[in-house]
Amino acid sequence: MHIWQVNAFTNEPFKGNPAGVAVLAEFYSDDLMQKIAAELNYSETSFVKKLSSNCYHIRWFSPKDECGLCGHATLAAAHLLWEQNIVEEDIITFESMGGPLIAQRNNGWITLNFPSFVIEPAPMPELLNKAFGFIPVTSVYKDEVMYVVVLPSVQAVMELQPNMAKIAQLPCRSVTVTALNEGEIDGDIDFVSRYFAPKVGIPEDPVCGSAHCRLTPLWAEKLGKTSMNALQVSQRTGFLRVTLENNRVTLTAQAITVMQGELLAAA
Repeated sequence: MHIWQVNAFTNEPFKGNPAGVAVLAEFYSDDLMQKIAAELNYSETSFVKKLSSNCYHIRWFSPKDECGLCGHATLAAAHLLWEQNIVEEDIITFESMGGPLIAQRNNGWITLNFPSFVIEPAPMPELLNKAFGFIPVTSVYKDEVMYVVVLPSVQAVMELQPNMAKIAQLPCRSVTVTALNEGEIDGDIDFVSRYFAPKVGIPEDPVCGSAHCRLTPLWAEKLGKTSMNALQVSQRTGFLRVTLENNRVTLTAQAITVMQGELLAAA
């Protein structure tokens, strides 16, 4: 089995979010795919199986579990299928646990069509307050998957050093922090974010597509516009253009393949 490392939400090596990508004739057992994902230790590894010329079944595994929706590993898979000339059409449909997902290429950019998730206002959990060191917080939102915490500045997002052990104890998969860019960084950026999911083996995800399925409707409402530029300000950083279209979010970004390997042994 060939495995590629594709860095998503960037066009440079050593930036963006690295994902493992494996193209299979048939899926391996869940146990084996989970072991492979744990061995690779990327925040997500995608396994894709061909259904037709431009339709694939995609599954994503973190180091600890199977994920219900993943943006960066879908972007990575689409990029690889086109780069390796496995798919000739400009549109790929992925069947997934998160429903049908569309990827479309255009002049070196890939646009993903993903579901939009509305997050509801929520109180700040005491445990999360402790994890953040009781820093000032503007507002808090949540759904069944993650907490989204709006901080007062880009600097506050960049300087945050959360206690991962405490975040892992929260009754959710992950925590995202975000802030409006009011001239602190490049003026083309509307908002920034960071994403933490230590419970599933991802202390900090460099760039998270599924988080932007929640951040896009949130900031669209706050800013009164549907198309925005987003920057995830992790150490690796990653850029994406986001648009709210009815009940869907489009994520437009780039990707680059940086490594290829082979699985030599499997239990």
